[in-house]
Amino acid sequence: MARIRIGPGALVAAAFIGPGTVTTCTLAGVRSGTTLLWALAFATLGTIILQEMAARLGTIAGLGLGDALRKRVTTPVARVAVLSLVIFAIAGGNAAYQTGNLLGAALGLDIAFAGGPRVWAAGVATGAALLLFTGRYRVIERVLVTLVICMSLLFLVTAIAVSPNWSAIAGDLIRPTLPEGSALLALGLIGTTIVPYNLFLHASAAAERFTEGSPRDRLLAARLDSVVAIGLGGLVSMAIVVTATAAGARGASVDSAGSMAAQLTPLLGEWATIVFALGLFAAGMTSAITAPMAAAWAVAGVLGWPRDLRDARLRAVWMFVIAIGLLVAISGVQPLPAILAAQAANGFLLPIIAGFLVFVMNDRNTLGEHANGVWANIAGAVIVAVTLTLGARALWSVITRVFG
Repeated sequence: MARIRIGPGALVAAAFIGPGTVTTCTLAGVRSGTTLLWALAFATLGTIILQEMAARLGTIAGLGLGDALRKRVTTPVARVAVLSLVIFAIAGGNAAYQTGNLLGAALGLDIAFAGGPRVWAAGVATGAALLLFTGRYRVIERVLVTLVICMSLLFLVTAIAVSPNWSAIAGDLIRPTLPEGSALLALGLIGTTIVPYNLFLHASAAAERFTEGSPRDRLLAARLDSVVAIGLGGLVSMAIVVTATAAGARGASVDSAGSMAAQLTPLLGEWATIVFALGLFAAGMTSAITAPMAAAWAVAGVLGWPRDLRDARLRAVWMFVIAIGLLVAISGVQPLPAILAAQAANGFLLPIIAGFLVFVMNDRNTLGEHANGVWANIAGAVIVAVTLTLGARALWSVITRVFG
């Protein structure tokens, strides 16, 4: 029986349980109760399917997604178009994500200890930069695994403590329903879980992590890691919805994760605010580390640079992401709009990057018998179709704001 080695999967969980996920899950719980838990169940399954493909690419071929795209796309014009899109979308998009990550972590610390979000944002950015500057993947992985475990315990214990209706939760997990006005929230829950830059992050991390043993053993270890860690991440997201449902049932005015921390006090006592705030900090901190790291690996892959985080060029990329995120964070921008804006950008990138992944996973010259089969391609196509819906929703939202 294979031993579960938690690693790259935890990085994925660390990345998607960011402030955007906490905020979106909070709003879903307050406005719709647990009726949208089925959307999170679908999102978690979809994430496992796509991330398994990414892990398979890194484990079997030793390639990141950027490397595989550069190898597979050979027509000069198409190569320039695809690689340019990856560079600008992932590096630029992650800079936008980074603002929300820093503000989310800072908001958690501010709720717990005061001091002001701008000061804490600078501190979080410094901490993320120092960890990435070590350039040691295993050190970064251990820190993130520890943060993910702590974050999971905080949110799961809080959800259990509010004494939810377990039979209602079980029904809502398997019964897709859309209460009036909840369609966008359901799509948001899917969009905040299936994150495009995680596909680059996971493939590169798996190539770094799973290097020993036979291909079969490495692949089994990578799959177990993905299912366990991402499944736990999905449970954490559900726990936030459950907790927010309890706060919303009291008629509390809750419009963000920050305000929910205060509303939990009558339910759980004085410790609730601190616990939830620290969970919000952990969510922001983990994403503040993974977003710039994923951007660096994505750019390195498409440009043919070595995957060494100590390489000056990779350091320049992740420093750029952290610097842009910090500059916007300390400019006085409001946390909630910044976090939600990053999620909107996600809607545009998801179908493109997911489509790229399915495309490279059909390269039998590189992956041999481990290339996608019929069922993997069908599952990938379904997820791409759903992400296309997300992209259309994001585009429609922009159009209605501009012309409505």
